[in-house]
Amino acid sequence: MKDLKIKVCGMRDPDNIRQVAALQPDYMGFIFYKGSKRYCEGYIAPELLADLPAGIQKVGVFVNEATEVIQATIEKYGLDLVQLHGRETPRQCRELLEKGIRLIKAFSVDDRFSFESTLLYERYCEFFLFDTRGNNFGGNGTVFDWEMLKGYFSPIPYFLSGGLNLENLQSKEFEKLRPNPFAIDVNSGFELEPGLKDVGKLKELIKLIRDKN
Repeated sequence: MKDLKIKVCGMRDPDNIRQVAALQPDYMGFIFYKGSKRYCEGYIAPELLADLPAGIQKVGVFVNEATEVIQATIEKYGLDLVQLHGRETPRQCRELLEKGIRLIKAFSVDDRFSFESTLLYERYCEFFLFDTRGNNFGGNGTVFDWEMLKGYFSPIPYFLSGGLNLENLQSKEFEKLRPNPFAIDVNSGFELEPGLKDVGKLKELIKLIRDKN
């Protein structure tokens, strides 16, 4: 897939973050949701994120959080985008957009999911993200049925998430995906343990994707 972007999400160990940043992914995601095993507050410092290479966009991941808290976190850590991974409303997305905040809105996909549920968010969000519905808000490590994406006709570019690993990202099913994703969002499939990424696997992934671009 040409010009496919790469987002690595769910880090919190400072040395691991620096090692991943050295691979130059397009996006790095940091989870500010207390219910996550990859919750980063208290593990990372604003200075750490400020020192990341300029080409990497920093994404803060939030779940059902108040607009004021999101805004304060953006200012503290110098975040470039916000990913809303809960049941946030179009109204809250409008509030955030009006404050100049760039948004990725995540949707949890299962066999009952309808892409019509994205329509009310289109005017407020720069990107959508499709993840597998599971017990947790993300990081479930399972893949949804990619055939469903054939029903996605929105002009909003999307991030593909949910159980991505080196095997399924080299599959014929991935190559045949239509419409093509703007980016892949990898997390649990490239971990040694929650919050600690396998740098060797990520290096292999990034080479794989960029050799095709």
